[in-house]
Amino acid sequence: MCQRFSMAAELPEVQEHFQIGRVMCYYKNRFNISPTQPTPVVLQQDGERVLDEFRWGLVPYWGKDAVNADLRNVHQNPTYRRLISTQRCVIPCNGFYYWKKDGKKEYPVRVVLKNRGIFGVAGLYEIWRDTRGEPLRTCTLVMTEANPLIGEFENRMPAILSPEAITRWLDEEVSDLDALNPILRPHAAEEMQAYPVTPLIDNDRYDSDECIREMDLELAWVKR
Repeated sequence: MCQRFSMAAELPEVQEHFQIGRVMCYYKNRFNISPTQPTPVVLQQDGERVLDEFRWGLVPYWGKDAVNADLRNVHQNPTYRRLISTQRCVIPCNGFYYWKKDGKKEYPVRVVLKNRGIFGVAGLYEIWRDTRGEPLRTCTLVMTEANPLIGEFENRMPAILSPEAITRWLDEEVSDLDALNPILRPHAAEEMQAYPVTPLIDNDRYDSDECIREMDLELAWVKR
């Protein structure tokens, strides 16, 4: 599963890339987004794209993957099917973190587009209410088959959407899973690359631009 990602870009770039009409949250660069933490999301409301902030991880944990919605479970889980019909979002991102094994050692890597650009991942959202009736807005990444690069770390990867696919994913008139399934495909591995980063990304509270800097591999070695 994808357990960490980054969204480090200035707000005007995010607005332009995702064609945002309204910004409904305080936006800031995030270099190490972890489960249960807030993350920017793009919604479409009455034909207008809105940038907001939701908690990463669906609550309650009725699904096996509350942080990542596996495409296989989307087909099988009736709750996922309900969300995909009416509660789709796009989660802005510009890098995923994984741990790479090399013999008995492991080190963290960041997987990015080769142009280091931002991109959108297909997401689902749910508004959950606690015992007091207070709303908690949550989201999850939709997963698909891993490409050969991500396949070095796991067999699933977040479903990266092209600009055209973003438009279709957010289309409020589309509710059929079968019509959306073709756009949930692995991103081309040749357009992505991985590089070593600081082991500090393993700390949920560490959110600095040091997280996205390429690190000397000898310094990145760490035992977990």
